[in-house]
Amino acid sequence: MDIATILGVVGSFVLVVLAIGPSGLGAFINVPSLIIVVGGTMGATMINYPLKEILGIVGVAMKTVFAKEASAKDTIAKFMDFAQKARREGILSLEGDIKELEDEFMKKGIQLAIDGLEPNAIREIMETEINYTMNRHKLGADIFTTIGTFAPALGMVGTLIGLVQMLQSMEDPSSIGPAMAVALLTTFYGAILANIICMPVAGKLKMRSSQEMEVRELVVEGVLSLSSGENPRIVEQKLACFLPPKQRELAED
Repeated sequence: MDIATILGVVGSFVLVVLAIGPSGLGAFINVPSLIIVVGGTMGATMINYPLKEILGIVGVAMKTVFAKEASAKDTIAKFMDFAQKARREGILSLEGDIKELEDEFMKKGIQLAIDGLEPNAIREIMETEINYTMNRHKLGADIFTTIGTFAPALGMVGTLIGLVQMLQSMEDPSSIGPAMAVALLTTFYGAILANIICMPVAGKLKMRSSQEMEVRELVVEGVLSLSSGENPRIVEQKLACFLPPKQRELAED
């Protein structure tokens, strides 16, 4: 569980509520404003994306909270073990070991090497899978970016609606207050939805995708090293390039 995501969302809302003050919280609840912002934003997003993708955004958002991060150091250690065993017993000896791997991408790559495919063919297959995975991840982040873009715009639409209603009822002072509430609160709701939820979620999804792709690129190089029968020490030096300098020193120690 990524506690930073939970702390960020909860902390942001708590600070906003504290700034408003408990006595004035009721004044910031307006159903018509919520309908304009939330309903209008989701409607615009449904025009922009297929319904199947929209229905899956909850599962995509959960990846910002629940995600199993791949460790580059652990991945390098596994490849070191595989390289040593392959050098002693041959690459076919790894067939039993890969059945225990949880990483399906690594399992697939090593199986391709065991099957005797040329390194160029292995790279092409694995790079293609990386590209399609990146596209899927990008789509999820783009949906939240789109929602974050539409929400403030719909907030402005609500503001215009409220101002029109206010100008039409200037003769009745009692109707000015509710109209102004719609005018101001829609902008408020749009800003909250965009800047506390959607844009940060999109940013976290992009970061997770980038981290996963870095480890997958490491896996590709590791598989190609196994396929070429490289010395385990050379494999270690090659894969260590994917680690920050400080982590390389710890790995050597």
